[in-house]
Amino acid sequence: MTEKTPPNRLARETSPYLRQHADNPVDWYPWGPEALDRARREDKPIFLSIGYSTCHWCHVMAHESFANPAIAALMNEHFINIKVDREERPDLDETYMTAVQLLAGTGGWPMSVFLTPDLKPFYAGTYFPPEDRGGFTGFPRLLLALNQIYRQNREKLVDLSEKVTEQLKILAARPGAAPELTQAQVAAAAQRLKEDSDRRHGGFGGAPKFPRALELGFLLNQARSQKDAGAQEIVGFSLEKMARGGIYDQVGGGFHRYTVDGVWLVPHFEKMLYDNALLTPLYLALFQLTGREFSRRIAKETLDFVLRELAAPQGGFYAALDAESDGEEGKFYLWSREELEKVVGPELAPLARVALGVTAGGNFEGKNILTRPFSLNDLATRFSQPREQLEGQLHLARERLGQARATRVRPHRDGKIITSWNGLMISALALGAQVLGEDKYYAAAAKAARFILTDLFREDGLYRIWAAGQVSIPGFLEDYAFLANACLDLYETDFDPAWLAMAKRLADLMESRFLDPEDGTYFYVAQNQEATLVRSKNVYDQAIPSGNSMAARVCLRLHRCTEQEAYQERAKAILSRFQPQAAENPWGFAHLLTVLDLYLTPPVELTLVGDPQHPRMREMLKIIYGHFLPARRLLRKNPADCAALEELAPAVRYLTPQEEGPTAYLCHNFTCRPGITDPQDLAEQLAGLS
Repeated sequence: MTEKTPPNRLARETSPYLRQHADNPVDWYPWGPEALDRARREDKPIFLSIGYSTCHWCHVMAHESFANPAIAALMNEHFINIKVDREERPDLDETYMTAVQLLAGTGGWPMSVFLTPDLKPFYAGTYFPPEDRGGFTGFPRLLLALNQIYRQNREKLVDLSEKVTEQLKILAARPGAAPELTQAQVAAAAQRLKEDSDRRHGGFGGAPKFPRALELGFLLNQARSQKDAGAQEIVGFSLEKMARGGIYDQVGGGFHRYTVDGVWLVPHFEKMLYDNALLTPLYLALFQLTGREFSRRIAKETLDFVLRELAAPQGGFYAALDAESDGEEGKFYLWSREELEKVVGPELAPLARVALGVTAGGNFEGKNILTRPFSLNDLATRFSQPREQLEGQLHLARERLGQARATRVRPHRDGKIITSWNGLMISALALGAQVLGEDKYYAAAAKAARFILTDLFREDGLYRIWAAGQVSIPGFLEDYAFLANACLDLYETDFDPAWLAMAKRLADLMESRFLDPEDGTYFYVAQNQEATLVRSKNVYDQAIPSGNSMAARVCLRLHRCTEQEAYQERAKAILSRFQPQAAENPWGFAHLLTVLDLYLTPPVELTLVGDPQHPRMREMLKIIYGHFLPARRLLRKNPADCAALEELAPAVRYLTPQEEGPTAYLCHNFTCRPGITDPQDLAEQLAGLS
């Protein structure tokens, strides 16, 4: 009988990812003084392994190498081994990912970096197999070789580490400000993205294929601000292709991380909170623009998936669902033809097979990833039945599949609550409540925000992580910025001035803790926190917006609410600083370009004044929520209780309801129109905005 390895130090951590490695025979340390002091004291190089709990190849390397006693013995003898959850420490992930790209030419997770005791990288890669395989050096041979070089030819490694560190510092220093911010530069960036779009399958590029929500969001913004029908067509086509493909869970709703192919069929089956938070508003916006029920359905199903599977009981949302269940990637989501037919029943099986793309041979390793290759109109023609009848039958079939799937072994859920990702989800839910008119989305958004502001906001500031009942890791720039933006979206949903006040407070804390006074942008790590090797600015929009681009958005929105010029100047400083790079590389700055477009677009300033419970007030709000107005600034004043709002937004002081009742005041393009009391008049004026 094999003796079980006693838990290592990671058993004391709250991160689900770190705890997954608690039974490894590797003498793991979490990042901290104990490990770093030992490396310096014993003059040992550091092996830094960075990953996250739903990363498939992280699991593979852990199983093959970190759980292997012989390989673990080599690691323990020659290195100080540190394991980091990238979702807890995005600052370390960003710095050392750049180093991996410099040293290896590519990056990804698991991230494997070898450091000198003073934390400077000298060798790096991603996944290493347990033996030489397919042109890759086996991990044991690599460990022995690096240890030998470190002991016998250290000068070479130290020299390389110094050069990499110097390059990191150069990359952290950004070029100077642009002389002028212009719409022409935004339009040129949009044109580049349109030219790079995949007109056959939607989205951008080939395999592996990511949703690229920020790029699609930028084009959707251009569709509205510049009346760019081509941009809207690209976005609409891409969103439909994704929602019909295997990247979308056709039974339970919600999007997987990406597909390994270029046609949206075979996903990497993990589901991330942030992907679903960023994609939902795109489907909501498309529904506002087109009125298509398809877009509404996908938005609603995605939000319902999050509430059902990622909502924490106390408030907030968990980080992710793993790709694996019962040790197999995708097993939870796959169906044989026979299994599907048995579950849905003989009366629904013919329709379900065709509607969900199911065949006897399958489309993935003999099983079927469910898709929606046909529209309801196509199915109605094929089956000679009314569309509404088919829709009801399909709903019933999917319901039965969901009930059957619920009995399977579920994928692991990463139980961390991450402040920044929750900020994105709170915004998506608030927008869902507005556009779909369902109070449950507002209730979940407000509950999550209150949980974070109660449990993760202390006297010394905002914290990033809640896991296993414990709060850890001081908040980074993105945590403050994303949560502030969410508070603004909550204000535009329930009009409680406390949300507006909290957004302002978070923005002011960003200013005091993260501002670089030399150029007016923000550091990623607070000035009173330790930064490793370099103090980066978190410039690039990647899977989620950068801290700086979201900070610019928050400041722009706050200026339009409060009319405080300091917020406008802060937004302009960020946009000016990074605009030259954004013009050259729209792929790395899609959200910043969106904010730049909003900055250059005259806002749609709407103020509703009157009794919040008046039926006409509710009708006006429904009309406003029905329009896609990304440059919207929306305030609501209740004359019976307006002191708090007037303190925050002085412009509302002189606005009063007219005798006819609730009144909408609309200002656009530097022109204010007479008060509007007729909801139909408001609808016509919004529809006519240029």
